[in-house]
Amino acid sequence: MPRILAPLLSATTYARWLHLMTGLVFVGIVLMVYPGVEGWSRGELLARAVPVDAALLGLAALVPAMRRAEGVQARLLLLPDQEQDIAVEPARSWADRRRTAAWLVGRVALGGLVGEASVLVPTAAYDLVARPEQAVFGLRSGRADGSGGPGWALLLVPVLLLTLGWLVVWAGRLQLAMAVRLLGPSPAERLAAAELRAERLLERNLLARELHDSIGHALTVTVLQAGAAREVGDPAFAAKALEVIEETGRRAMDDLERTLALLRDPGGPGGSGSPAPPSGTGAGGGEDARERPGIDRLPALFETARAAGSPVEARVDVPSGDLPGVLSREGYRIVQEGVTNALKYAPGEPISIRIAVRDGSLELRCANALGPHAARPHGSSPARAGGSPRRGGKGLRGIRERAVLLGGEATAGAESGEWVLAVRVPLRLGG
Repeated sequence: MPRILAPLLSATTYARWLHLMTGLVFVGIVLMVYPGVEGWSRGELLARAVPVDAALLGLAALVPAMRRAEGVQARLLLLPDQEQDIAVEPARSWADRRRTAAWLVGRVALGGLVGEASVLVPTAAYDLVARPEQAVFGLRSGRADGSGGPGWALLLVPVLLLTLGWLVVWAGRLQLAMAVRLLGPSPAERLAAAELRAERLLERNLLARELHDSIGHALTVTVLQAGAAREVGDPAFAAKALEVIEETGRRAMDDLERTLALLRDPGGPGGSGSPAPPSGTGAGGGEDARERPGIDRLPALFETARAAGSPVEARVDVPSGDLPGVLSREGYRIVQEGVTNALKYAPGEPISIRIAVRDGSLELRCANALGPHAARPHGSSPARAGGSPRRGGKGLRGIRERAVLLGGEATAGAESGEWVLAVRVPLRLGG
């Protein structure tokens, strides 16, 4: 019983009922102004008035704002599970106008039927109670001579009202389904919206990765330098450590300001108005792209690692000007993450960097000795740089994402007592 009555007591049902009744209002207005309807049978009325109604609704659908008005009203009264299922944009194409016309005709037809039932059924129920001598559906509630008290036909009253209630429930659901199909976004609009959401999600992921690489490296260097200065206790070493911390923090602040600027200005590079991410996925990139670090900034990165106590042996075989800007910037971030992982998980161990252009591809290799403290049992989970058990992996996942977006690949793992990060990406993007 609760399942039967619950929809009948829902406010949603009555909101949709009101929406359905507006269809009857349109029919009533047309009948009032349509000439010569007096004395027509129901069949004549349907045969002559329906084509006129459909033509008027078709003309109304040609107005672009009609689609918007119908969408707003449907959202307010039909109460969809998700409002975006029903669009509130004006018609932009003939396909939109055709769908709007179909919606208007279907809405008025369904509303007219439900509206007529909403008048006839309560009238019939009232006649059964208040005028039992009158016939209702061929039945009488009293004896054949019209005398006597109410008969068994009174049992039809709750049945009639319950039937009307469920008619409204199902008609409201049908009306909602029609609205979603005819007023909702077209397949092309849904595809465009999905592409826009995917693009914005990609941009947010790129911004998060940019912050992770830059701020993570800065914090790692800061912690190592501060700890080493405290342990050594040498004023000269402490002064040098503070200098490195200051320079690293300044670069991190610059990166943070650029990223926040992109978040505040969605129409700029890397915002929703452009697919270019903050780390640069285009060969150009304008002024913002030139400010971001590239391969030419790697010597300063290596000096920071050396100052943190890890020897760095680097060989960069990249002819000047031969590397596209996007690869230069992404290459810097990849190497930065590799160095950061080595400093974090194998502090003090030597780091070997190899960057070269071979066979039309940029190859990057970052390796560091695991050290005896980083050994792990055979068969355990893969280690991070330095060999400690891997738990998060955001940095390595970010490296793989960068490589895949550039059409390349990245691998990382322990090899012969070293943790090796290897990345290979084509020089010609998409090639």
